[in-house]
Amino acid sequence: MHLQESGEMYLETILVLSKSGKSIRSIDIVEHMGYSKPSVSRAVGLLKNGGYITVDKDGFITLTEVGREVATKIYERHMYITDFLVNLGVDPIVAADDACRIEHCISDESFEAIKRHSAKK
Repeated sequence: MHLQESGEMYLETILVLSKSGKSIRSIDIVEHMGYSKPSVSRAVGLLKNGGYITVDKDGFITLTEVGREVATKIYERHMYITDFLVNLGVDPIVAADDACRIEHCISDESFEAIKRHSAKK
């Protein structure tokens, strides 16, 4: 299953929420993302069917190995691009918003090149 930007956003959100150490349910995603319960429910079903998450009998959501890999990749891009833009003088809020859009469409090759270029400075 090929993930679209929205699927990547959900996985990233699950990863971020899991960093708190608390168990995650769909309602936590609803509250964090500001989406409707039906939208989140549909997305959770798609991610579960795609093998990116598991949902136990109590409704607790866990990333699978594949889901964690995708989420970690997107989260790394988000954080790195945000910091990169802030270091260029972009307002932190604007940088985070822009990074959120860029993280989904930048190629692995371009992202790695940006990281290599930044490391040289």
